[in-house]
Amino acid sequence: MKKLVVILMVLAISFVPLFANGANETGSSTLQFGTGGDQGTYYGFGSVLAQKISTTTDTDVTAVVSNGSQDNIEMMDMGEYQLGFVQTDVMSYAYDGTNLFEGNAISDFSVVAALYLEQVQVITLNPEIKSIADLKGRTVSIGSAGSGVYYNALDVLGAYGLTESDIRPTYQSFGDSVDSLQDGKIDAAFIVAGAPTVAVSTLASTNKVYLVGFDQEHIDILIENSPYYTPYTIEKSVYNTSEDCQTVAVGAVIIANDSVSEDDVYNIVSGIFENKESLAMSHDKGNELDLDFATSVSNIPYHPGAAKYFAEKGYEVSVK
Repeated sequence: MKKLVVILMVLAISFVPLFANGANETGSSTLQFGTGGDQGTYYGFGSVLAQKISTTTDTDVTAVVSNGSQDNIEMMDMGEYQLGFVQTDVMSYAYDGTNLFEGNAISDFSVVAALYLEQVQVITLNPEIKSIADLKGRTVSIGSAGSGVYYNALDVLGAYGLTESDIRPTYQSFGDSVDSLQDGKIDAAFIVAGAPTVAVSTLASTNKVYLVGFDQEHIDILIENSPYYTPYTIEKSVYNTSEDCQTVAVGAVIIANDSVSEDDVYNIVSGIFENKESLAMSHDKGNELDLDFATSVSNIPYHPGAAKYFAEKGYEVSVK
């Protein structure tokens, strides 16, 4: 009887690794992928990516509704998620222990791939506001306090020699900012999201919307101080504006906790980039998938599994 009990205990112990850390019944990894709010691009596109990866590779991925970039990094650090969508600026804040992560650096993650760009959009209904410098003394929504948008706004203002105290700031979400513009309560709003952004398109359907552009001199200053930005032009057709708008953008990136296996991350990257055409049919952001951009992150190292895939395609990236 004792011998039988010992045998059963050994068998039980042998099955523990199979189901630990989210492993499924076949023994392949089940990875929790922190995305964003259920009405946002991160969750919408993240769900499409998770399904494609799960059905075309041996790695299972589940998209999880979250509070976005900062939340994803923190939940990954606590072991709740293994993957996360992040903006490049927030990713840098975490790695360097600045801004949102002041005094609390988190660096136990690496890059999987950069997927698309999110534009810094400064929206106004006042045609007299033609430059960021014109925001001085005006009432401006700069995103929720402590949010990624808030720090984007401070970066942009700083490039023009302005600070938060040089404007009359309000701290509002995209939707609230648009409502306040509509009601004349604010003069301008910072919105950081892929253009066209639904909230701005809705405003533009009933109002003449103006995008406040950046001149090249100040774009250069901004990028020198904050290299996670990249120049971007929002074409006039996007919001039916009178001219194209020169601005900057941050990247939307997938990151992985360093504990995720090389095979799993390889499967994630191949599952995405070997299926670009079908992904584009399921979500507009699939049209923006590009290997040059995917490998463009320079200040945070890539996961070895991602580096392996990109090397097969002729791209070298830094590896942790």
